[in-house]
Amino acid sequence: MAGLTAAAIAAVGFLAYQASANVPTDLGKPQPSASPEASASKAPPEKEDPTALPAGSGTGERVVYALGEDRVWIVDESGTAGRTFKVTPGTVDPAAGSYTVTSRTGQITGSDGVAIEHVVIFASTEGVPIGFSAAVDGSTRAPDATKKLGGIRESRADGNAMWEFATIGKKVVVVE
Repeated sequence: MAGLTAAAIAAVGFLAYQASANVPTDLGKPQPSASPEASASKAPPEKEDPTALPAGSGTGERVVYALGEDRVWIVDESGTAGRTFKVTPGTVDPAAGSYTVTSRTGQITGSDGVAIEHVVIFASTEGVPIGFSAAVDGSTRAPDATKKLGGIRESRADGNAMWEFATIGKKVVVVE
């Protein structure tokens, strides 16, 4: 029994020696504190609620599309976002700004060959029509990066909501 105790004490002593050999030399020494300016983050502040309607997205009844967040809000006449959802953008984005819905199509084959429904067109960039749509099969996969595609894909349920709300002439606000 004495031999086991001696071996255990030797092992603990060896491990303690190894741990002390790897301690940084400045551990325990006071470090200079950084000034508030030096410690301030240069990153933009995180939004408290990532689904909150973006500031500067206009007033009144409208659809808001945030390019950076790949998110859409359907906003009622009181300015309240009744619905928000993620989308899968095409390969061609509209510029930030205010648009109106110019055309709608119930069902068609998209320029990517996918059967789509509830197509709501509001812009054109580089000759590519830009609008919201839902794939009939429910998919929202990323578009072929080698093609110029302006379809902003949404789920079928979100596509139904967009179709009901975004009639001809409805305002669409695109923000960064």
